[in-house]
Amino acid sequence: MTANPLDQLSLTDLRRRTSVKWRAYPDDVLPLFVAEMDVPQPPFLVEAVRRALELGDTGYDVGTGYAKALAPFADRRWGWTPDEHTSRTLPDVMVAVVEILRVLTAPGDAVVVTPPVYQPFYAYSRHEGRQVVEAPLDAAGRLDLGTLEAAFKAATGYSGHDPSNGRPGSGRRAVLLLCNPHNPTGTVHTRAELEAVLTLADRYGVRVVADEIHAPFTFADLVDGAAPFTPLLSVAGSERAIAVHSASKAFNLAGLRAATAVGGTAAADDLRRIPEIAGHAVNHLAVIAHAAAYTDGDEWLDALRAGIVRNRELVTGLLAEQAPAVQVRPADGTYLMWLDVRDAVPEGADPHHHVLRTARVALGDGRHFGSGGEGMLRLNLAASAETLTEAVSRLAPALTPR
Repeated sequence: MTANPLDQLSLTDLRRRTSVKWRAYPDDVLPLFVAEMDVPQPPFLVEAVRRALELGDTGYDVGTGYAKALAPFADRRWGWTPDEHTSRTLPDVMVAVVEILRVLTAPGDAVVVTPPVYQPFYAYSRHEGRQVVEAPLDAAGRLDLGTLEAAFKAATGYSGHDPSNGRPGSGRRAVLLLCNPHNPTGTVHTRAELEAVLTLADRYGVRVVADEIHAPFTFADLVDGAAPFTPLLSVAGSERAIAVHSASKAFNLAGLRAATAVGGTAAADDLRRIPEIAGHAVNHLAVIAHAAAYTDGDEWLDALRAGIVRNRELVTGLLAEQAPAVQVRPADGTYLMWLDVRDAVPEGADPHHHVLRTARVALGDGRHFGSGGEGMLRLNLAASAETLTEAVSRLAPALTPR
């Protein structure tokens, strides 16, 4: 049995790293703000990269090797087999999203997002000259069909169906950019929810593109009642949808990133329209590492997932005891925890800077995630039990009832 990867490195070990998690703040700050994990690289990944370097296999990437490695992994995990022939290997998830937006929309068209949601959805869409239309999650943190329909109308300039083609009459194009599972809330969308969203999107001519990078972090096999991950392209009505996958979150490869975009049966031509040059920046060494993760990483990943479940229970219990004014939002997925601290910080205080200044803990600033993020903080659970226990003990005096 593989040992829990989250308990194998000390803070001294981790502070030798030079990535953003360990360089953004002074050494007296516990960094739990960004989605990097405090784990050593597993031997199978180290060996795959070492072997490639020894062979000099560091040239240009070619072909669909990424999707070929993803397919059996996805089949084992989720009972879904992506089609390598409707895939494109791209440098990372957000580069893939941008290239897809360029194919499916034009400057001035709209991208619908469901906040609070992954911050780059806003920045990258706007950088491409797209309007961002918000369709906030409901009070329970779930997709809201009424809100989505209003957003689709605004995004497409809906003016009634054209009877000749059944599509909205304005002709304006739009994309729904979906986070599945949802970052930062940890919501795992159900099959019924995804099918309803696809049906609604088709009615308005909106294309659905899903970032599924957190897919490996769902826990139905470990936690009673937890929702399983449902791949968007396994859902009825997903023929025109596109999903983007990457091993970078599950195997801590943000600095050695790659991704594959997979299209539904009616979206394959859209992916072919992505310019060939878009793949020139794919890191061949990263593809080798990701393929090794998908091929050899099941046991290590399962040990990690069990560690995340333990940490979620640990932090939930510690906060209940030491900082009861903090509301922990329930989550079925990701290794992130979404904290409501509106009743736990002084009136008028900025939560992120308040806990950073008074507790010396860096958490994700909820405001960066769009509507619904005010008064919220995002905590990364992918750390040791010791680190998380220390973080809560620091946070408790700073997060007290008003």
